[in-house]
Amino acid sequence: MAGANSLLLPRRNENPDFDSGAIFFVGNATVLIRYAGFTILTDPNFLHAGDHVHLGYGLTSTRRTNPAVEIEDLPPLDFVLLSHLHGDHFDRVAERKLNNATPIISTRHATSYLEKVGFTRTRALKTWESIDVKKGAANLRLTAVPGTHGPGPLGAVLPPVMGSMLDFGNEEVGTRLRMYISGDRPAPRPSARRPRHPVLARFCRSSRRRRKAPDCPRAPCQPRTAGSER
Repeated sequence: MAGANSLLLPRRNENPDFDSGAIFFVGNATVLIRYAGFTILTDPNFLHAGDHVHLGYGLTSTRRTNPAVEIEDLPPLDFVLLSHLHGDHFDRVAERKLNNATPIISTRHATSYLEKVGFTRTRALKTWESIDVKKGAANLRLTAVPGTHGPGPLGAVLPPVMGSMLDFGNEEVGTRLRMYISGDRPAPRPSARRPRHPVLARFCRSSRRRRKAPDCPRAPCQPRTAGSER
């Protein structure tokens, strides 16, 4: 049985492909990551252009574009990685239409709410805490890293944010891809506890940057060598 800091996924994955993967940009901070047999959805937001969300303290946000796909068109998910609980990162569509047995990894602030509304497989991480996710012959170690929600005093009154470091591999091949996901904004300063190994892929995004879905969103995501990191 999986322990408190582990998640065993039931689907078969006996020959994971560590040589290629895909990143599908849905919109806002919502991205579908497919690598080594894992299918991961970040910060699900499926509102349409013109829809509003309330962020608290009199703040609102308006969706400017439609999502690249509807939530009903997603493939089966292994888990959802949620940086924080805000209506522009986990919206009312996700709350209503996601399978409530889908594992969701996030902050304690977020998982406390999600459990109250019926999600049954939440995992809360503190900063620098890790969870080991296993799917067949592939392993993923997911570590919560510092995240920033807003500049200066604003960040202190907004919900806590979790950045993530994802290490994909297994005992045979070691770590094949390390991916950094910033959460809402990149942490303002390098941390003294930054990982020892180089980051092979970076994914920094903010819900405040409005971008159109790429023309070819299913292009392979090629792991970068440490020497090419910039």
